[in-house]
Amino acid sequence: MENNLWNNIIQIRNTSPLVHNITNYVVMNNTANAVLAIGASPIMAHAKSEVEEMVNISHSLVVNIGTLDEYWEEAMLLAAKKANELNKPWILDPVGAGATSYRDSVLSKILSLNPTVIRGNASEIIALSKSSNTITKGVDSTAKSNEAIEAAKILTQNHKSIVCISGETDIISSEDQEIHLKNGHSMMTKVTGSGCTATAIIGSFIGVIENKTEAVVSAMSLLGIVGEIAAEQSAGPGSLQLNITDKLYNITEDEFYDYLKIVKQ
Repeated sequence: MENNLWNNIIQIRNTSPLVHNITNYVVMNNTANAVLAIGASPIMAHAKSEVEEMVNISHSLVVNIGTLDEYWEEAMLLAAKKANELNKPWILDPVGAGATSYRDSVLSKILSLNPTVIRGNASEIIALSKSSNTITKGVDSTAKSNEAIEAAKILTQNHKSIVCISGETDIISSEDQEIHLKNGHSMMTKVTGSGCTATAIIGSFIGVIENKTEAVVSAMSLLGIVGEIAAEQSAGPGSLQLNITDKLYNITEDEFYDYLKIVKQ
């Protein structure tokens, strides 16, 4: 798999997939810039009157419930149903899962449509699987990624989704594989929307990479490595955000493989 990861990054740059994002107000600018920096094309559209048409012309769909409301709930469900109808891949980011009953109710509806990929922190993945009473502290995780592995397996079994648990170690779990990525930097947690950026980048990769597990690994390893390199050049979270965008744009193959830390279980 390792040999294919850089080829997948190049494929994104060469094909520039169109990625339809229904995401939250907090991160729209950051995630759009990150998607552009890797070579893909973001579109941020959530009007109920057009989401189905947007899905039709896009390579993939990103559903992020960060700033959820009743209007966006309907738009997300319409878009996800259309993606399934057209057999297009889509990713769910269950921001704040477990925080409120409304959020969990909406997630139950979205989950029933069986996302291609689910990406969240450990607390969100555990809450989503309903396998524990783990508390979600807003959008921040109170659990470590390895504590959510069983929850991820439940989600994969029930929904046939690839599950990505973000944390100090990123864990990608599918029906037949479990892959651990040990890249990234603790300062990334001080930049709002780092996880949402990861979701949008995964959304870009699943749009054109046939092997969806490999697509998720490519996306997460890219962001983790970029975050690690950018942190070395940054005085704090503000400059880190800028440096991540720049490094997503100009990272080289040598840099990528020099930093890659991947472990197959």
